[in-house]
Amino acid sequence: MQRQGRIAAVLGPTNTGKTHYAIERMLAHRTGVIGLPLRLLAREVYDRIVALRGPRVVALVTGEERIVPDSAQYWVCTVEAMPTGMGCDFLAVDEIQLCADPERGHVFTDRLLNARGLHETLFLGSDTMKGAIAALVPGVQFMRRERFSELSYTGSKKLSRMVTRAAIVGFSVDNVYAIAELLRRQRGGAAVVMGALSPRTRNAQVELYQNGDVDYLVATDAIGMGLNLDIRHVAFSGLRKFDGRKMRALAPNELAQIAGRAGRHTEPGTFGVTGEASPLEDEVVEAITSHRFRPVGKLFWRNSRLEFGSVGRLLASLEAPAEGEWLTRAREADDVMALKAISGQEDVAGRIRGARDVQLLWDVCCVPDFRGISHAEHASLLTRIFEFLHDLGRVPDDWMARQVKRLDRTDGDIDTLSKRLAYIRTWTFVAQRSSWVDDETHWRGATRAVEDRLSDALHERLTQRFVDRRTSVLLRRLKQKEGLVADVNDKGEVTVEGQFVGRLEGFRFRQDASATPDEAKTLRQAAVAALRPEFHLRADRFYNAPDTEFDFTEQGGLMWGDQAIGKLVKGAEPLKPVAEAFVDEEAGPEVMQKVQRRLQHFIDRKVATLFEPLLAMSRDEAITGLARGFAFRLVEALGVLPRAEVADDVKALDQESRGLLRKHGVRFGQFTIFQQLLLKPAPTRLRLVLWGLASDHAEFHESPPPGLVTIPAVEAAPREYYTNSGYRLAGARAIRIDMLERLADMLRQQDSRGGFEATADMLSITGMTLDQFADLMEGLGYAAEKGERVKVKQAAAEGGTPDAPAEVPGDAPSEAPEAPVETPAETPAEAPVEAPSEAPADAPVELPDSPAEASAEADAPEMEVFYTFTWAPRRRQGPKGPRREGGGRPQGQGKPRGKGGPKGKGGPKGPRNDKPKSFSSKPERKEKQIDPDNPFAQALMGLKGNS
Repeated sequence: MQRQGRIAAVLGPTNTGKTHYAIERMLAHRTGVIGLPLRLLAREVYDRIVALRGPRVVALVTGEERIVPDSAQYWVCTVEAMPTGMGCDFLAVDEIQLCADPERGHVFTDRLLNARGLHETLFLGSDTMKGAIAALVPGVQFMRRERFSELSYTGSKKLSRMVTRAAIVGFSVDNVYAIAELLRRQRGGAAVVMGALSPRTRNAQVELYQNGDVDYLVATDAIGMGLNLDIRHVAFSGLRKFDGRKMRALAPNELAQIAGRAGRHTEPGTFGVTGEASPLEDEVVEAITSHRFRPVGKLFWRNSRLEFGSVGRLLASLEAPAEGEWLTRAREADDVMALKAISGQEDVAGRIRGARDVQLLWDVCCVPDFRGISHAEHASLLTRIFEFLHDLGRVPDDWMARQVKRLDRTDGDIDTLSKRLAYIRTWTFVAQRSSWVDDETHWRGATRAVEDRLSDALHERLTQRFVDRRTSVLLRRLKQKEGLVADVNDKGEVTVEGQFVGRLEGFRFRQDASATPDEAKTLRQAAVAALRPEFHLRADRFYNAPDTEFDFTEQGGLMWGDQAIGKLVKGAEPLKPVAEAFVDEEAGPEVMQKVQRRLQHFIDRKVATLFEPLLAMSRDEAITGLARGFAFRLVEALGVLPRAEVADDVKALDQESRGLLRKHGVRFGQFTIFQQLLLKPAPTRLRLVLWGLASDHAEFHESPPPGLVTIPAVEAAPREYYTNSGYRLAGARAIRIDMLERLADMLRQQDSRGGFEATADMLSITGMTLDQFADLMEGLGYAAEKGERVKVKQAAAEGGTPDAPAEVPGDAPSEAPEAPVETPAETPAEAPVEAPSEAPADAPVELPDSPAEASAEADAPEMEVFYTFTWAPRRRQGPKGPRREGGGRPQGQGKPRGKGGPKGKGGPKGPRNDKPKSFSSKPERKEKQIDPDNPFAQALMGLKGNS
């Protein structure tokens, strides 16, 4: 284009407002065109001008996008797509230093040499281009612009310590993804910006960063090309890049172009390195901060005056050598390689008959290789397009539709969607070419719609993978120092600012287990800040809640409804346990104290209610002397005390002392001394917990089911467990102590020396079979001798079975009426108490050898099993000499005989009398009143009467 008007070069580092100046100058003219290095930047500038002048006068032309209103005055383009020969009043080319780029430099050099505005031309770029522009553009004016803000170097920093509002630059897709993933785990996420992204995806990602959803941007060197973002720090994760041919180190001016994105307008910026990148050398840092770089010495050039007479002449013109010291021929580009590959095919060569065919072939070869698969595959696709255009004059609609439909899918991961986006860009480019399709408007809209859908899907996948919205939202609100709003639903689920962060269990926060360790700190910080008001409100509700909402577990836990709120720990006395609250430290000491006091009130009242008889006895000032000491022993034992442990103390109590204790419900039994009311299920359950605390048990024993007369023995359970449960172990089962005392009353009426059998009342009161009862009696110190005899059938008139158990009056210690007597699992309820000694039903039957034997067998009497019980306690050595196992000696008719008995060594040899006799030479004494609660009372009274 012939030069007309003013030509100026506006040079300087980044953040000098060069692009903004160019837009102002263009809008000062009636028409204008501006060329930009990236499609992304072109879209950004287009949006800015549309906001100022409206969409009806602004056109956007890139390789894949074309928006041209009928009244277009201002054209925003990529440098490659800039229209030539339009005669606009104003023309500008941004980032003119790309003339030195090996891949695209020849395009920028051509615009530098040939593109001019009628009234004004601007070239924008780095100071390194000053010498080249001065030599190649006569009459150019130079304008130096200084950076608005200071740029400084901060050295190396770990990603985990990266400052906020930072951009981390990588030079490969894998590197970008790895950094973004690490930032998601540690800092809530990052936005991703790459040159390969569509403008729609890039803008959506940038919006995440700009609006504060994330504080980090991970990008390729594409951000160095004029993208205006709010970046305070730029960190290089590497210092080498693949330039399309080889890996090479970045030059200082390239590093400066990227680092210069830090600091917007007057805000200072910083740059540094991170990850595996080594610290920058001092000379490089000095060059970047002072904006002094080696001037550009060579510009890449390719002949733009092409000859289309033949393929050979076209190739010759493309490979024409550069002239002058400033220009060097560009390396072979993709379009030239495609031309050579396609023109050598016989089918294509046969179709080329003139300059028009050659130009058509060249236009097809200029379709960029967006897919980046291989040169051969790209050449194959271009060959097919050329054949359609040559033979049909267009790309067929049905073939085009199949290619587009194949890509119109939004499923798949990031890589899959990225490939589809790259592929659709090919068809978007084809649709933008004039006369290549029948309905340009339709196909431009169709391909753009597919690109938009894929862009939105890619943005969604990038956000899902690299942005933890929960953490990023909470971090942003914490940073703003605003009051966070927490919501706790009826399930205890906690959401902060709409983000689920965990669950509130009582006064303890359990944060979401799906959070990574890196996210946990942020979640905890946000949740605690938001839950402080909730903790106080919940503490008030808790303190005013009635006792009916609280309970304790058999392991000493304290519950508020279904939530664990604390636990019991050992106190100074067994009846004074201490409540320990489960409250997070973050709730504050006020909440902790309030919860602690309420729990202590609950357990104190629970002990006072359930152990009221015991506490009343301990407070009775009328109980003094030995009785008071005995009462103290009973309080220490929580209301149940084996008699064998305090036998001497019991003997020492006179009747008056015993009477005082009986007023408080104390029962002096043969085996146990206890308060009847404390055998109810509720006090028993609490007594086991208090015993476990006082005994420092790591795990507490569970309370037996209420209403059972006997229970199976618990493996490895200490004897104290049965005592505190209200039972006494005897054999394979344990019997409830109050029922044991009733049984003892029955046993005292029996001849324990001569032997006796179990009565129906005995079996009924225990709910046992005869065999089980025998085992129980052995556990109580009796010998059980098994025998067999002819069964005596009761007269029909009397009805029933002699051994059938009788009903036992319900005096079981339960708050409800006593449940039916327990039926052992191994004995059906309807089975007779005494199991007949018959062979099993499935045993083999022996047939009699003769009718006589059969008759004799039929007449054989029915047999029954019985047990004879005699007092035979096992002796064990105690602190004061031998003791009998099984409690005190039974008294009554079966009193054991002394040496004068039939088995004594000095006894008479004749027949003994049925009853024992005793003689004395002392005068008769006045009889002392006998304690009716004494286990030997009735037996002694009987002996007195028979002597």
